[in-house]
Amino acid sequence: MSAADQTIRLETDAQGVATLTLSRPEVLNAWNGRMAYEVERALRACEADDAVRAVVITGAGRAFCAGADLAGGGPGGSDEPRDAGPRRGGFENAFWPFQMTKPVIAAINGHAIGVGITFPMTCDLRIVAEDAKIQFAFVRRGMLAELGSHAIVPRVIGLSRAADLLLSGRMITGREAAELGLASRALPQAEVLPAALAEAREFRLAAPASVALSKRLLWEGLGLTAREMMRREAPLFAWTTRQVDAREGIESFMQKREPAWKLRPSTDLPEG
Repeated sequence: MSAADQTIRLETDAQGVATLTLSRPEVLNAWNGRMAYEVERALRACEADDAVRAVVITGAGRAFCAGADLAGGGPGGSDEPRDAGPRRGGFENAFWPFQMTKPVIAAINGHAIGVGITFPMTCDLRIVAEDAKIQFAFVRRGMLAELGSHAIVPRVIGLSRAADLLLSGRMITGREAAELGLASRALPQAEVLPAALAEAREFRLAAPASVALSKRLLWEGLGLTAREMMRREAPLFAWTTRQVDAREGIESFMQKREPAWKLRPSTDLPEG
């Protein structure tokens, strides 16, 4: 694939933060089949690389993603590469940010419509531009919000607020998105990506294996009771206390130095 054909950019800095940029600024980063394929491939590459501690996803130009590129086939459309692999089996066979063992932050630098907002909802954190236009526009197009939105959005902002956004398809600003809890912060556009990168770099102080387990429990916990979660946490908590990283965490704290973590999410997590 030539550079001219690519719809994304992927860069990793010295501190282990990978920045994945949706890069079709001429069409406000509209999402098509090729972009879906390339985003998934990039996420899988980040997941496999233990040097990557966190991922930030943003958009090139003045938008994050203006929704599906209806002229270009939309998500999973005819422009998807022939070697797209498991994505051809449908959304359930794809690889999403919530499935990763490392934190993923959506730096929503501009307008986020349709899949432009449902995709960031599969990330762990969202920082949004104050004046960005945010819209779950599906019902206004005779369609339905996807990517787990009917489970994720109500649990993030509450049922009534989710109903307001998903059933009306109305437009809100980034500032209102933060007020509703859809994003953790709303900032001037120029500050969104730097803030997301700064937040991502904080994760290097946390043990990668512990982060991986905690993230899995957070997402699995969407459908669990507190007692069910306790039953899942208990054996994993006991496992972590027996590992080398627990000793390193205590020693580095007592010695007032940065920790040198040993366990790798790719090879060292407990079975299952």
